[in-house]
Amino acid sequence: MRYWGILAAKLAAAAVLLFGIYRLLWMFYTPPAHIVRLKQEAFLHDLGWTTVMFLFNLLVFGALFLVVWDQRRRCRTCGRLLRMPVSHGRYGQILLFGRPRTEYICAYGHGTLVSPELHIGTREPDSWKAHDADNIWEELYALDKRSKKD
Repeated sequence: MRYWGILAAKLAAAAVLLFGIYRLLWMFYTPPAHIVRLKQEAFLHDLGWTTVMFLFNLLVFGALFLVVWDQRRRCRTCGRLLRMPVSHGRYGQILLFGRPRTEYICAYGHGTLVSPELHIGTREPDSWKAHDADNIWEELYALDKRSKKD
């Protein structure tokens, strides 16, 4: 639930900031005389204002992209940024080592995000695998003990 709360908070903060920028743009805009006289909307009737609104539109979509891009790399349980990226697979030897992918893990053991790097035709979605927070560390310690015995 915290994951979605962080997304909602970032979207709300971006909306407030962008609305403030829009109000500042509108406050400093002085419409030409023919727009005031004919009581027209400034958008599509004034080239300067239309250009500013198109640039503002790019800013809005850029901010939305950054919010979603940041959210994709967060833990689905606690909302913290995922750490410890590990690359698996090779492009040149897909049959031997598997398809290239990067795995990110939550530092608190909540889960692992597998992000494929090889996209043939379409983009493959990332997959999230949740872990039991207590058992993951015990599993890692057991693997470490087995590797030391060998």
